[in-house]
Amino acid sequence: MPTPLHPLRAPLLRCLLALAALVAALALTVTGGGTLGHRAPLYAWYTADALLFALALLALRRVSGRQVVPLVLAGSIAVAAVGLLAPPRTSDDAYRYVWDGRVQAAGISPYAHTPDDPALARLRSADLWPADGACADWDERRTAAGDCTRINRPAVHTIYPPVAEAWFLAPHPFGGGVRGVQAAGALLAVATTGALLVVGRGSRRAALWGWCPGVAVWSVNDAHVDTLGALLLVAGLGCAARRRVTGAGALLGAAVAVKLIPGLALPGALSRRSVRESALLLGAALGAFALAYLPYLAASGTGVLGYLPGYLKEEGYEQGHLDRFGLLALLLPDALLPWAAGAALAAVALWVLRRGDPARPWDGALLVTGTALLVVAPAYPWYGLLVVALVGLSGRWEWLAVPAAAQYLYLAGGMEAQQAAYGAALVCVTVGSLLRGQAGRRVRGRVPTYAEG
Repeated sequence: MPTPLHPLRAPLLRCLLALAALVAALALTVTGGGTLGHRAPLYAWYTADALLFALALLALRRVSGRQVVPLVLAGSIAVAAVGLLAPPRTSDDAYRYVWDGRVQAAGISPYAHTPDDPALARLRSADLWPADGACADWDERRTAAGDCTRINRPAVHTIYPPVAEAWFLAPHPFGGGVRGVQAAGALLAVATTGALLVVGRGSRRAALWGWCPGVAVWSVNDAHVDTLGALLLVAGLGCAARRRVTGAGALLGAAVAVKLIPGLALPGALSRRSVRESALLLGAALGAFALAYLPYLAASGTGVLGYLPGYLKEEGYEQGHLDRFGLLALLLPDALLPWAAGAALAAVALWVLRRGDPARPWDGALLVTGTALLVVAPAYPWYGLLVVALVGLSGRWEWLAVPAAAQYLYLAGGMEAQQAAYGAALVCVTVGSLLRGQAGRRVRGRVPTYAEG
């Protein structure tokens, strides 16, 4: 008769098999599951990846506590590694990162010139500026002068804040290129898993980030800089939970200087703080943010705003040309949408400031950040990387529906898809929160046994 598995080995083996299936599916997704120019296969592959992710998480629940940390970390490395198997397939932002890093390495402010400016022609190379062909691939377009480039929006200045720009420069001494940016994204993804394990004291919740299919696609394959913001956010909230408010503020300020969205986490970090602690945290955040801008401000002046105003207009946030706020649009006229969105977000932020748990600042940060994305309904799923990282701290898995909604909208497009996707996400968050509340009340209402103390 075959020897039965040790009781601790069977759950580990099942989890390893589920994780291996997830990694294999992600590898097939990245190498042959479709591109932004051929989207149809991605629907099926992303669905399969999500189901295997859920299966792996369920299997992890039965793994022995002492095996969790190495298993979560090893799985994170494997998930990140598959993102390196192919060039970016669903976003061309990484090419802009490479260009901005190259411009800085030449001693030029990235805010000073647009990529198609003839003054920068000497920096062009075939990886970003293909010289031959029809220039018809999904990640290629022609400039006004007729040149072919993989850099998106070549006629506008960069939009990225200074900490992001500094990060774009970092891979340049090691060869740069889009593969270097992807490798940097993989390092950030695994480092974020490590930070989640440290802040969460070895909790298996870190797998909600480390094994998430979106991390392989958005953080590594497409190499979005939002991952750097997520890492700084996790570290900052970890400091806030330990009442190291100055360090928390500096890290959160740096996160905002990667991309402005991490500013949504500040109410969580400030929850029920004393006036002194709040002042120290906010002062450190503002100081770090301002300090990051100083070198670029000296070189480019107000040009450091880059394409931000134009981007907001282009993405449908301008009054009279609204393409966002899909759920609110079901109830209100367009003229009221930005005001209603602001009021809803302010109400949630105020509730978190007054009622949040300072020992768990990530819960409040998740509520504000997730609510903002539900209300605004952006079309870019990598904005949700902050939500995934916060879920990795809080364990409130239902909020993963928000970046999933953005992923569907990114592929499908249109107001109907926006309302359907974010409507489903809202239902998932609401139902999940209600079930969690009921479970919490049952636990609190139990009569303690002798063993429980």
